[in-house]
Amino acid sequence: MASTCNRDNLASGALRALVVEDDGSWQQILGEILADEGLEVDVAGNLDDAVSHLQSAPHRIAVVDLSLDGGEHGNEDGLRVLAEVRQRDPGCVAIMLTGFATVELAVSALNDYGAFTCLRKEAFRRSEFRSVVARALSSAPVLTSHASPGVAGLDSVEMEPGSEEAAAAAAAPRMALVVEDDASWRSILSELLTDEGYEVRVSAGYGEALGSLRRERYALAVVDLALSTLSERERSLGTPSAESPEGYRLLDAAQTLGLPTIVVSGTTVPDEIERAFQEYNVSAFLSKQTFSRRAFVQAVAQAGESQRRSSELADLTPREFEVLELLARGMTNKEIAEALVITTNTVKRHLKGVFAKLDVHTRAAATAKAISEGISIPDGAP
Repeated sequence: MASTCNRDNLASGALRALVVEDDGSWQQILGEILADEGLEVDVAGNLDDAVSHLQSAPHRIAVVDLSLDGGEHGNEDGLRVLAEVRQRDPGCVAIMLTGFATVELAVSALNDYGAFTCLRKEAFRRSEFRSVVARALSSAPVLTSHASPGVAGLDSVEMEPGSEEAAAAAAAPRMALVVEDDASWRSILSELLTDEGYEVRVSAGYGEALGSLRRERYALAVVDLALSTLSERERSLGTPSAESPEGYRLLDAAQTLGLPTIVVSGTTVPDEIERAFQEYNVSAFLSKQTFSRRAFVQAVAQAGESQRRSSELADLTPREFEVLELLARGMTNKEIAEALVITTNTVKRHLKGVFAKLDVHTRAAATAKAISEGISIPDGAP
């Protein structure tokens, strides 16, 4: 196992990772993988130890288990760790890895506690976890040079409009998200999308997919409705499963973002197909039983063309889109800044970019444009 680093090693300048897990076997597995990625690994078995490590040094990534006391039913100290990470080390990207994953927990970890993604231990695969770690590291905010370890309130470095970094981002490949729990289908769909010029991200479940949608801007999503929680053996035996509510939740999230979505599913039930089109406005619904590569490629092309024609939000950066979404919910600049862990001046700069790209001059006009493009706001919001 990768050795736990002590405070004497801080001078090395190496990127650090924090594993918060009370099970020794998982500590070893996660520590080895993170060390292989070139990270110095700290290990904590409980909330107090985790806080101590967060106070001692900044971390680039944290992997947190939900329950940190196997003898206490319903223990959710992992959520408290996520809150501490968000407050004390905002430059750290947090991943929740738990054996007690539910849709409600995933949503709470992502929305309320700022986790990058939520993964299930029962579906853990080293290769997929490495991929998640790589994406988390690449998306981690860069702390300002005057930052002190363990101090909250630091901003990430933002790209100025018109900068070389912004131009490079605009020229980057279109990104597609594949949400599929079957490895063979993930491979097939990824290959076809890559051939069509997309940079592909893959997710095996709801929590990871929702985290990806929050962190990166996609041009297309391909979703399997039946995100099964069955074991590999049960799937190999053909154990039947109903369409997963997680699949529909992802369709709802994609619709909220105005993201063109193609469903590739094993269902042939007419009511389910009609529901996907009528309630979630999917671009295409393809059956796995009669899957045609040509039909899929055609659906991808049509979805891309539709996106280019209809969306007035396409020119927004991912952060500008987040600011617009929160603005549409009636948040003040201060509330937006707190939600995104940035300064109010940064919010103002993003709003200036949003107004210019949408050709509006007021918050009300920007909100109206957001709603017209499919961003939903809660009932009763201004």
